Amino acid sequence: MNTMINATHDPKLRSWVASANQAGCDFPIQNLPFGRFRATGSSEAFRIGVAIGDQVLDLKATGLIDTDDMNVLLAQGVAERQALRAALSEGLREGSARQAEWAKALSAQSAVELTVPCRIGDYTDFYTGIHHAVTVGKLFRPDQPLMPNYKWVPIGYHGRASSIGVSGQRFKRPQGQTKAPDAQVPSFGPSKRLDYELELGFVVGQGNALGEPVAIADAESHLFGVTLLNDWSARDLQAWEYQPLGPFLAKNFATTLSPWIVTLEALAPFRAKFERAAGDPQPLPYLDSAANRERGALDITLEVWLQTAKMREAGEPAVRLTRGNTAEAAYWTAAQLLTHHTVNGCNLQPGDLLGSGTLSGPKPDEAGSLLELTLGGKNPITLPNGERRTFLEDGDTLSLRGCCERAGAVRIGLGEVSGTVLAAG
Repeated sequence: MNTMINATHDPKLRSWVASANQAGCDFPIQNLPFGRFRATGSSEAFRIGVAIGDQVLDLKATGLIDTDDMNVLLAQGVAERQALRAALSEGLREGSARQAEWAKALSAQSAVELTVPCRIGDYTDFYTGIHHAVTVGKLFRPDQPLMPNYKWVPIGYHGRASSIGVSGQRFKRPQGQTKAPDAQVPSFGPSKRLDYELELGFVVGQGNALGEPVAIADAESHLFGVTLLNDWSARDLQAWEYQPLGPFLAKNFATTLSPWIVTLEALAPFRAKFERAAGDPQPLPYLDSAANRERGALDITLEVWLQTAKMREAGEPAVRLTRGNTAEAAYWTAAQLLTHHTVNGCNLQPGDLLGSGTLSGPKPDEAGSLLELTLGGKNPITLPNGERRTFLEDGDTLSLRGCCERAGAVRIGLGEVSGTVLAAG
């Protein structure tokens, strides 16, 4: 598994890009996430960039690659990816002979437009958050919150890739059919129970040929990195449509990603043991390995922030709704998801996106959705300005943030992914 800690993770490393050395910076030299950018207001093609401090480095301009196609980069092998990271670290560190040359390839992040970090051909959304599954299950099936298959097989469904957008996405409130419990027939109109889902997105690197499964020992070599993901959900639409095939209009209107992919290499210092609760079944052999048990989980802190239209108009900042950790939330690892996805010969391709599913912790203030936080709308939350919420209202901006912090390692961030709900129409 790709967990090697090397010179690029050295906590003593500092960059000649001064902002990368500031305390609390999401993008120090130990991170080096990838994305796509162009000058704000430009119609030029997007280029591959690497975030460093508050700047973005034009990767092609450094001479380290000869393409502007992020999916070409994703398709490279682990050795090439590690060599590129090492070269970037060497060129961006204090005292580098490349400083004068590379300084010309920097742009302020505030002066560029960012987009979805790669071409996403296919999108699969999993359901790895066991605390989310139990809490939501209790709302609908108090006597059996988890279905019998949950602890044996990674549950997932194929979503729509065309409506995936980047942080800052503004979308109209979805519309569709709903049916009230006391109604004889369904009605059509805007969703009244619009929600967010706090997730991670795992970006596929090298693909696999059709008919050739990826063993769990090799799974992480096919994963390029991690991004923040908000899989917006219209709960009322889903309640009417999801049986027997699953969500459709409840999900296909928008999914929002962070513009940055944090590589597995950058996350090496923040791996954790993958452990099942006592009494739970262990994974079947094809989903199990010593390495996955030892370091398969990710230690990432995730937060949810909300700013309403009224708060924005009053100049009030967003407020934090919840805070949790992925190592506690996820019942399956990224390696297990990719292995299971390909075990029947399914061919993944560079840029394919695997959503983790809602990542909620065991405590109420670690919920990854309003459905959990308000117990299905029964317990509204009251914001500091007196506003109340059961589900999202028009004008609300919902933001997800993520970071990794551990003793002996430099803090790295996943950035932020935000989206704003507009009125239906």
